[in-house]
This record gives sequence, structure tokens and C-alpha cells, in this order.
Amino acid sequence: MKESKPDAIRNVAVLSYGGAGKTTLIEAFLCSSGTIPQMGSVAAGTTAMDYDPEEQHRKVSIQTSLCQMSWNDTALTLLDTPGAPSFQAEAKQAAHIADAALWVFNSSAGIKNELEKLWEYAAERSLPGLIVISGLDKEGTAWAPLVEEIEKALEIKTVPLSMPIGREASLEGVVDLLTGETFRYASDGSGKRQKAEVPAALSGEVEAARKKLMEGAAEADDQLLEKYLGDGTLTTQEILKGLKSGAATRSVFPVLCGSAGKNVGTVEVLNALVALLPSPVERAASHPVQATKADGKETVSLTSDPGAPFAAYVFKTIIDPFMGRLNYLRVYAGALASDTGFLNATRSVKEKGGRLFHTVGKKYTPIEKAVAGDIVAIAKLKDTQTGDTLTSDNAPLLIPKPPLPRPLLSFALEPKSKADVEKVSLGLHKLVEEDPSLEFVRNIETHEMILSAMGQLHGDVAFERLKRKYGIEVNVHTPKVPYKETIRKAASAQGKYKKQTGGHGQYGDAWLKLEPLKRGAGFQFVDEIVGGAIPRNFIPAVEKGVVEALREGILGGFPVVDVRVTLYDGSYHDVDSSEMAFKIAASMGFKKAMEQAAPALLEPIMTVEVSTPDEFMGAVIGDLNSRRGRIQDTVPKTHGTIIKAAVPLAEMLKYSSVLNSLTGGRGTYSMDFLTYEEVPRELAVRLLEEQKQAKAAAPAH
Repeated sequence: MKESKPDAIRNVAVLSYGGAGKTTLIEAFLCSSGTIPQMGSVAAGTTAMDYDPEEQHRKVSIQTSLCQMSWNDTALTLLDTPGAPSFQAEAKQAAHIADAALWVFNSSAGIKNELEKLWEYAAERSLPGLIVISGLDKEGTAWAPLVEEIEKALEIKTVPLSMPIGREASLEGVVDLLTGETFRYASDGSGKRQKAEVPAALSGEVEAARKKLMEGAAEADDQLLEKYLGDGTLTTQEILKGLKSGAATRSVFPVLCGSAGKNVGTVEVLNALVALLPSPVERAASHPVQATKADGKETVSLTSDPGAPFAAYVFKTIIDPFMGRLNYLRVYAGALASDTGFLNATRSVKEKGGRLFHTVGKKYTPIEKAVAGDIVAIAKLKDTQTGDTLTSDNAPLLIPKPPLPRPLLSFALEPKSKADVEKVSLGLHKLVEEDPSLEFVRNIETHEMILSAMGQLHGDVAFERLKRKYGIEVNVHTPKVPYKETIRKAASAQGKYKKQTGGHGQYGDAWLKLEPLKRGAGFQFVDEIVGGAIPRNFIPAVEKGVVEALREGILGGFPVVDVRVTLYDGSYHDVDSSEMAFKIAASMGFKKAMEQAAPALLEPIMTVEVSTPDEFMGAVIGDLNSRRGRIQDTVPKTHGTIIKAAVPLAEMLKYSSVLNSLTGGRGTYSMDFLTYEEVPRELAVRLLEEQKQAKAAAPAH
């Protein structure tokens, strides 16, 4: 695509549930516009958008791909987003930087619940939208009942822009209701069309649909309404004006129809994208991006002015085997020339800049310059990551990021080869860089490498990529729960270490008192030695011995917390006493005292918030109760209820799939650490027995 002016650009996120046919529709657009010679297929793994090996293997989109093409002298950028809930963070980033949305519905599948969260986010952002009903060539499909279902489920008003000619296998074209013209499409999937007569049997339906279209356009504009009520008709230009105005305020959603697979009805959709959806200039006028000045004190409205200081937001990072590291960015203001330096305002570092590209899937076309409204890929930036703001050096700003959900399904990883430990860590850090909805940590308490993902599919894809890109295979299991130990009463004991050998011996003697502290208080060491019972230079060794003993409690070898240890007496030997001896004595004394101090096992308790439609509320609450959860509050919201509860982490490790099956995929939840509490006695006995057996079965190192 040649360089465009901001008012001749359209940035549209293609959104829906998994399997709606988004990727196939974009393939049809590419073919109809002559960008590619013929359509590829998702099943055969030959589409321009699903180029990633994991996408081709699984036959689903797992990342946002860019499709940039020209149509009617307009630069059209379509963001092909994944529909599976596991990859919804990708779709959310795309919706965050787009100026409008194209919603795709598969007429065989109707409406799916997984659309709910994306629809809510698009509504929050007031994204204008068009709706496409595709797959009308399949058996048992009809467009009118689905339009009714969409209106009811999404609580919106729609107007028809096109109507199918023929049903199911005999679908052959569409009526363009805007112009009243009829087009039959070539059967070879090329997207070529010829004018035809409206079938006589359809003339009544077409007339009624055109009337509905004019009414919808008139209602969006007071002047048009007056004219329509007076004349009973509107011109094509007037209809377009009214529809564009209605779409901008989401008071109306134009609906188009056809079949992406057969490439029928796609030209009408392309025309509507250009004619009815806002340019970056129009979008900035009605909904400007509010950036914050670097000092955080002032906000600035960004206008799509190529002459303003440069400002862009990075919404995606990929590491391409041939191109290297690429950042995808949306330019909101100013312009950027290829290989020109700028400031990464998020990290306060200067970047040298790199080559700029427009892309169709994995095909990169170099461009000289990106202007306000453009979406481009940039190569070889050193420090820039997804979510960063790039600006001119003298006008640093921060563009807000979308709120992304926290990943909740965690996997503990072990490399199949011990030599790969560092390689695993490096590979996972790179995966997280490409996909910030993954989280990777090393748990210092359980000594495990933990990868957290949005769901099972998300995790599986990450492990496949780890193997393909970095040659690393891992064993995966459920993470350990970081249990801890504490005491319930005070107790004292002597720790005495005495070893007489030829020459120097070892002698250390420390009396320790253990007392329980408030939950979450940690550890305190108190020195109450008087009269030189233990020389001052050995007291740090006693504390060191206690700290080491805290690492492994006497119940199950878990860390000990919430305890005060007081050193109140002891003795020493002029020759044989040493730091080592006092360290060992302290460790012995601590363990003895702990045995008498009613030791207890502690488990992490989480604050859990579950969002569910009302019809599943009872089932969700019942399930949380069965997980030893304590319900703390229920808060009604527009389409359901938020249930707040405190639940042990051990009961939440596999909750994701349970909630999906309880709510038909419509429930979501978030989870944060709250506190540690005692494990109930019978459960503690069972856990400690399992821990003992696991230790006995573990191979000796």
C-alpha cells in the first residue's frame, strides 16, 4: 500500500468467537481485492492470516494477524483476531487500538457465550461496528432468525445492508439494499460478480428490507428523519450519511450477509467498511485517546494530525525466524520515517528506529513513512515491548494500556534434560515477550518454574512453541501448593552441640524460647543474653542457625513463619566454641522447642471473584462451598452477579475447567492472595502423610 492520508485509512478489528469464520472472510477480502490470486483454506493450513505452525496444526487462530490492502482508494487495515477464550487478550489488544469492529457470525453456530467479554469491552470503548452473517451456503441456515437472535442477545438495533439470493447450497449472490442492485457471484470463489435482476419471489422482501434500512438511517439524524417523513424516501448518499452517524454512536448496527467460504457477498462488506466506519481523524474527533504527560500530572487528547509530535502505542511483539524481532504499533499522532530514532517514553530510553513495514500475514512490504492513523511493523528495536508508548524525544507521553485479565491456570515445568534449565528460562521469557498474557515465575518457596496461562489450550500452545522455536521439551505437572508451618503455643528448649576430638573440639549451647506471632508477622529474633553467658560475637551465629532451621519445619519440611525466637541463656567453652558450633546448637534447640510448641500446617487462602450469569449463581456458590470456600459477598451487575469468596489455593488449582463446565463458558474469575490459615486437622494429617510418601519415593540426589 502506498502512503495514505489519515482520513483515507480504516483500522478495523475483526472480532467474534472461535470458528466464526473471521480468517476465511479476510481470505475472501484478499482474493476479491486482487491482493492474492486465489483463496487459501483454514483446513488445509494455506490462509495468509493463519501462518503460524501451531495455528496450521490446530486449525484455529492463536494470535492477531495484520491484513493491509487497498479498497476504493482507502488503506484498509484489518486485524484478524483469535476467538478462543484462551487467546482473548490478543483480541482485546486489537480492539484497543482499532477505530471500529467487524463482528462475524457463523450462521450454523449462531451466538456463542465466549463473545460476551469482547462485546462488553467494545461497548466500553464505544467502538462502532458492522455485523456479517457468513456461512449461509451451509445446510439448515437462514439469516433472518439469526438477526433477531443477535438483536435480542446483544440488546442492539440492526438494519439490513444486504440480503441473500438463494438458500443453503444454492446461495448465488446478494441484493445490495443500499442501491437496490442485485449481484450474482462467480462460483470459482474469485469474488467476481455480475449485475442481475432481483428474483420476482424476493421483490416484496427486498422492498420491506429497504424500507427498514431507510428508517434506520433516518432515525440516526434529525434532518434526515424530517426529510424521510416528508418524502417517504432517501437518496443513497443520505442513507449512507445516516447509517454512518448511527454506527458511530452504536445506535444502529448495519448487517451484511453471504458466505466467506464461497466468497459471496464480500464486495458489499468491503464497500461498507470503507463507507460506514470512521477514519482515524473522525474517531479522534469523537473519541480522542487521552495520553498522560510523562510527569503524570496532565492529560493530552491525541488528534490524528501528521504534523503533530510523534506518538504511537505498541500492541504486539513477535520474534520472526527470518525478520527477527518485530514490534507492531499504532501511530496516533505525527509521523515516523523508516530508520528514524525516537523515545520509548514508557522505559525512558532512546531507540535508534528501524525499517517500517505494512503486512499481510507474514508477508512484509517495506514503507518509507508511517503517518497518524497508520498501523505498521517496525524491526530491530532493542528495548521496546508490548504496551510501550513511543514518542518524539521532546514530547514524551504515555498512552493507556487495555486492562488485560490475569492468567489463572498454572503449570509447573521441568526440562526433560537437566542441562536445559537455563534454556527453558530464556525461552519462556521470550514467549512472555511475544504474549504478555502469559506469566512466568520461579517460585522460591516450592523451587518450581511456573508458567501461568489463560487456559489449557493457551498453555499447550506455549509448550509447543517452546519445543518448535527453542528446541526445549518440558514435563508439565500441577504446581505444588506453598504450604507453611507455624506454632500455636510458647515453648522453650536447649540446643547443645558438643564434639570432643583430638585438638580443637566443638561446643555451643543455646536456650531458645519460641512464641507464636500474629498471622503474617513473619519472624522475629530477640537477644536477651545478659552477663556474657554467650559472647556477643557468637550471637549472630545463633540467629543464622535459627533462620536456617526456619527453612524446613518439623511437620512436612515446609518453611516456618509467624514465630518469635528469643535467645535467653546458654554457655560456651573458651577453646572449643565457634560460630559453626553455635549455629548447629541453635538449629537443634529450635527443632526441639518447635516439637513442644503445638506445630500446625498453614495453607494460602485466596480472595476469589467469580462473575457469572444469574442462572448459574446457585451452582457456582454450591461449588465454592464444596471447595471449603467462604462466600463473603454477592454484587449484582448488568448481565449477572459477582460472587466474592475466600477459598484455599489448593482447591482452586483446576478451577478454570470446572467453572467453564458449570457456566457453559460464560463465567470468569480472578484470584489474589489473601492470607495464610491453618489447614483443618484431618486434612493436615492426610497431606503430611502424602508428603512423607512422596519424599520416600523421590530418588536420592
